Amino acid sequence: MKYSTQRLAYPYFVAAMGLFVAQVLGGLIAGTIYVFPNFLSDLVPFNIIRMIHTNALIVWLLMGFFGAAYYLLPEETETEIYSPKLAWIQFWLFLFGAAAAVIGYLFGIHEGREFLEQPLWIKVAIVIVALIFLFNISMTLMRGKKTVVATILTLGLWGLALFFLFAFYNPSNLALDKMYWWYVVHLWVEGVWELILASILAFLLIKMTGVDREVIEKWLYIIVGLALFSGLLGTGHHYYWIGTPGYWQWIGSIFSALEVFPFLAMVIFSFYIVRKGSRNHPNKAAILWVLGCTVLSFFGAGVWGFLHTLAPINYYTHGTQVTASHGHLAFFGAYVMINLAIITYAMPKLRGMQPYNQNLNMWSFWITCSGMCFMTFTLTAAGVLQTHLQRVLGMDFMEVQEQIALFYWLRLGSGIIVVVGVALFVYATFTKGKEEQAMVG
Repeated sequence: MKYSTQRLAYPYFVAAMGLFVAQVLGGLIAGTIYVFPNFLSDLVPFNIIRMIHTNALIVWLLMGFFGAAYYLLPEETETEIYSPKLAWIQFWLFLFGAAAAVIGYLFGIHEGREFLEQPLWIKVAIVIVALIFLFNISMTLMRGKKTVVATILTLGLWGLALFFLFAFYNPSNLALDKMYWWYVVHLWVEGVWELILASILAFLLIKMTGVDREVIEKWLYIIVGLALFSGLLGTGHHYYWIGTPGYWQWIGSIFSALEVFPFLAMVIFSFYIVRKGSRNHPNKAAILWVLGCTVLSFFGAGVWGFLHTLAPINYYTHGTQVTASHGHLAFFGAYVMINLAIITYAMPKLRGMQPYNQNLNMWSFWITCSGMCFMTFTLTAAGVLQTHLQRVLGMDFMEVQEQIALFYWLRLGSGIIVVVGVALFVYATFTKGKEEQAMVG
């Protein structure tokens, strides 16, 4: 590594992987309850398990983003991180806040708002952590070289923090509550997080392909422009049925349809750059995760999102398993996989293990992606059947649940495959490959 403070990324990546394992295990338990409803019912209610599953997802992704920023900013800005001490304080505060939130959930201490269940003091702690982080990376950027990648990454991270402030606003009117709730949830995952995704993607392609930076930066501008243009007003597809004016059905439908294009641009961009690249980079696994990220994010966030966000279709599919299928593949394809890509690229350098266990890492890629794709297909099939039986034929909810029970069994099987793939990824990250063992010997 060129800069010593890049090592600050290491604890963030380790914590991210630990939380990732906890998150998928939580999902596996939740999937088990779908087929065995009384499983763990005396110990932990289903809503708490689901809460831990979704919150762990957000926390570990943020841990990965923080680690990615601390790893790539020194190389982009050509200077060390402004304050390593602040980075360590931020890390322990964030980890403590995450642990405290989970313990609180287990004892029923939460606000009950999906994804924003954290008690007030936890939200305040998150803001403090965000301010420490933003001060640290902004000072680093200000005193160093201001590349397009570093600037867009910093802009995305600032947006992440600013939109989280809407989590403090909890109006008594339910329609207003959901309207502002989406300012956090949607404008994170379909707004500023896409800036973070695109900048990390660009950094990895610059480092691994040898393609001229200017070419990649032009593509980055196009992707970010498309993401912001479509994503901001695309928030309207959440406003169809919550009491907001009817014009949101037109705005949401039109701009949601356009949200496919930034992800399509990522696919074309990544494959074009890798094919054009002159550098035969030794970390094939990282390239695999990068390309896989663009493909699955296009299908999960783009295609599967488009399938049910037009207002006339959403009228029937809203809140069914179709939504769950889109959510799982979109989060996995876009944000889980970009985190795993930067971890795959950086961890061998952070641990001083070159080449490292690439074969196992690539096996984990195929196993995890296969499990997640199969899960998406089963949930889609369940959602289509549920929509027809429940929303068209008018059958009772619980009667419909019995009709789609087979798909929940299939989802549980795919969840087991995902957990195996994730465990293999973590094992591969911390073990030496045969080539490395031979070199040490």
